[in-house]
Amino acid sequence: MILQDVLLPEFIKVNMEADDKEEAFEELVDHYCQADHSNAHDEILHAIVTREAKMSTGIHKGIAVPHGKTGAVDTMRGVLGISKKGIQYDALDGEPVFLLFMIIAPMEDSEKYLRLLKHLAELMENPQFQIELQSQKDSQSVYKVIRKYEELLSSES
Repeated sequence: MILQDVLLPEFIKVNMEADDKEEAFEELVDHYCQADHSNAHDEILHAIVTREAKMSTGIHKGIAVPHGKTGAVDTMRGVLGISKKGIQYDALDGEPVFLLFMIIAPMEDSEKYLRLLKHLAELMENPQFQIELQSQKDSQSVYKVIRKYEELLSSES
């Protein structure tokens, strides 16, 4: 399973409004629930906040990967939020984040979940990936960038 399979264009939010981590989680979960017609907002938000309480997922310069597992979803999904102004996130480097890749997984999908997180880490190793994502104006063009870099990564393997 690769990012483009779980992070569909309807789950991409360009121009996030949030100023801090809590607002960002709320905004991304709201966006997901509206796009997926889900009524599991509270359960998903709880899974993300609970995981984040263990350690900040602001792990790469300008990028955060909040993630969690919940029985409220039956398939793994990703939500990408892009902020032009930056979000105060309590990241490990103390800097704001501009890209938030939120991963939501069912409780039993541990192997796929870990593979997806590893794959995302590999994509983040290319600084051009982040630059191109941040310069996009709409969700379809963001999705095309993700597909482009995943194809590059698979051709290098």
